[in-house]
Amino acid sequence: MQIRIIRGLCLSIVLTGYLAGCTTTQKITNSARTPTEQLLISEAVMRSLAKPSDFSLPIPKGSVVKLDLFGMSGDKDLVKGIIAGWLGQQGYIAQEESATYRMNIVVDSLGTEYGNTFFGVPPITAALIPISLPKLSLYEADYQTGYSKFHLDIFEIPSGHFVGTAAFMANTHFNEHTVLFVFTFTRTDLASPPSVGNFTNLVR
Repeated sequence: MQIRIIRGLCLSIVLTGYLAGCTTTQKITNSARTPTEQLLISEAVMRSLAKPSDFSLPIPKGSVVKLDLFGMSGDKDLVKGIIAGWLGQQGYIAQEESATYRMNIVVDSLGTEYGNTFFGVPPITAALIPISLPKLSLYEADYQTGYSKFHLDIFEIPSGHFVGTAAFMANTHFNEHTVLFVFTFTRTDLASPPSVGNFTNLVR
């Protein structure tokens, strides 16, 4: 009976050592936002803007437009830069001098959301016995979503007459899945997502 217990204990130690050796520790980021988060936000903004051939503003092509930005997000300046480039593609001039229209860019929502699904054994640290186990994921999924929603209010200069409004909204996603402790793959709609060193890395 004691031999079976000893064998079982030895097998458990070997298995634990193997699983612990197969796990990896990854530093998430050295910057305020990971490259993935930055792409989720920037691509959500760009995707919300229609192609020049599919959309037109209620002001003449070639108009000079002054851009004013409003919003609570710390990333809202990104929206202004992207919209300025988009207006140039549309045939407008984004500058303050000689502007005949003012465009208020109101950022309603801009950022990322995160969710997690986990099935397995959470990390264990024993108080009496100096043995610790890493997190063992039979299945785990990390869901990241980028979301962008803003609208443009257009006014004449200098009268301040309201001309019209246009609303834009889009989202992106980057989902990472772990199966049987070490095998990982991703599902994303980002154009060029960063790739980390995994045994399996499938991007769609």
